[in-house]
Amino acid sequence: MDKERIKKLAEDPKFTPGIYNYCDRWCERCPHTSRCMNFALSEEQFSDPQAHDINNKAFWQKLHEVFQTTLEMLKETAQEMGIDIESIDNQDDSDYEKDIDNITENHHCCQASKAYSQMVKNWFDSADDLFAQKANELGLQAQLELPACQPQTEALELKDAVDIIRWYQHFIYIKLKRAISGTLRDTIEEDFNDSNGSAKVALIAIDRSIAAWSQLRNTVPDTDDRILDILVHLDRLRRITENTFPSARAFIRPGLD
Repeated sequence: MDKERIKKLAEDPKFTPGIYNYCDRWCERCPHTSRCMNFALSEEQFSDPQAHDINNKAFWQKLHEVFQTTLEMLKETAQEMGIDIESIDNQDDSDYEKDIDNITENHHCCQASKAYSQMVKNWFDSADDLFAQKANELGLQAQLELPACQPQTEALELKDAVDIIRWYQHFIYIKLKRAISGTLRDTIEEDFNDSNGSAKVALIAIDRSIAAWSQLRNTVPDTDDRILDILVHLDRLRRITENTFPSARAFIRPGLD
């Protein structure tokens, strides 16, 4: 990765500064990729199909180059600001970060979002029979060509709901962890803004997950109604997050809101 290339892209007015800071990282579904510098860099650096495969050496080589260039640019910026990175007490920083991490992990938002991730795993681990039953039902409808049924549309809606749930399964926890840890660091305005931005993305993910689970509940015959339990848990997580970050919904994400 070329540092000068990154700087040139950063100066390109077609890119919205910071648009990638508070997105959901789902580039395949994003209508704003043409204005995202991160997406442009990713397309350049990982244009080779082998570089997209985490099991291929080319992927890890490209990732190493990205990290190396980022570190070099960080050192240059620190030098310009008169900061001596080598003189920073790493032990103190390490202890501080451990304290922050421990407090963050025990926060009710993080505990609830981590529990949700496990609930999703548990449900899908035991849902093979439900999906098989639904597949047979849709297949029969397609064979009979019943005028009141739309099996293809229903199958696509089901797949979309599953994709959404799976995409945000761990994402919510990651973003809430960032939001919580941000509030525990230096209490300057930028930190709170970042926390609100991260919390807003988490709330959007929760909203979309609730809609997807509702769609799934209407489609898949979950006789034990475990989906209802998940929906109740998600709604509780949403309310806890909104109470913890009352300004999150009002946060304006660059290029997205």
